[in-house]
Amino acid sequence: MTDTGLPDASPATASAASAASDVDAVAGRYRAFAAAQAAGSSPTLCRWAVAVAEDPELLALLAPLPAAKQQPNLLFAAARLHGARPGDVRSLRALLTTRWPAVRATVLARATQTNEAARCAALLLGLRHVPGPVALLEVGAAAGLCLIPDRFSYTFGDDGPRLDPVDGPSPVTLPVRLGDGLVAPTVMPDIVWRAGLDLNPLNPADPDTLDWLRTLVWPEHQARRDRLAAAAALAAEHRVRVRAGDLRTDALEALASRAPGDATLVVTHSAALAYLDAPARREAVDRVTALGARRVGFEARGVDPAVPPLARPVTPATLFVAALDGTPFAVADGHCTVLALP
Repeated sequence: MTDTGLPDASPATASAASAASDVDAVAGRYRAFAAAQAAGSSPTLCRWAVAVAEDPELLALLAPLPAAKQQPNLLFAAARLHGARPGDVRSLRALLTTRWPAVRATVLARATQTNEAARCAALLLGLRHVPGPVALLEVGAAAGLCLIPDRFSYTFGDDGPRLDPVDGPSPVTLPVRLGDGLVAPTVMPDIVWRAGLDLNPLNPADPDTLDWLRTLVWPEHQARRDRLAAAAALAAEHRVRVRAGDLRTDALEALASRAPGDATLVVTHSAALAYLDAPARREAVDRVTALGARRVGFEARGVDPAVPPLARPVTPATLFVAALDGTPFAVADGHCTVLALP
């Protein structure tokens, strides 16, 4: 054997290098969250995310978690559930360093099934280009709040038009701001069948579920928290059906087969594909295409493999893109309060 004069890398050295890489990746994830999502929207989560990214001890706690469980939204909701005071970095750090086993258990047991009803505004803009009647199937449906876009009322700007369900104003009104070039829909979609698919379906009538969903809403967003509770009550009233299943299996096809044949099948998803790796995202899109269904997606930029890159700079206000069959028709913030042309 030739002596290179260099020491062999030991398993311990390789392990240390891997751990350092994991920590760096988590730090980058939290910095990106602070800059691209929380900045200008949640001072608490922006401050917390920056603090985590700069704290080696906290990063070392997070690095061993599965990637899906390292999410800032998930960690910070769990921390608040266990008593961290919003905006107080010392409170967050004290909680995570002294009660990590309890927080970790919550992180592992829960998921960020935010289910933001306001994303129905993007769905509404997409559905107006689809001939009705519509059979609506949502993947990643959680509690099904985005399966009832026709049961909400919408206001489009302070002096803009209002759109109500056909039987009158809804107890839940979604305020939407449309940028230049985007026109408010004038009629509700004719949805004659609806169903959801989720790995972990949520019951909108369950108090514990509702408490967790409210905790996931960012601390400063009290109006969103109140709206979520009202939307959950509406979903429970209309008995929205969300079945357990993985969209990468025949569960999607089985559920789609129940849709009425004389309706246009529309598969929707919002902030759902991000939980899959790149090959699985491609597979999911291909499965929907194979159904012969239309597809309305609302995902973060770069997540949907069928949506081409946009020239528009990525900011918190343009982080998400709404697309019909892969063709973008709007960009928006993650909570879909302001939509603009892509």
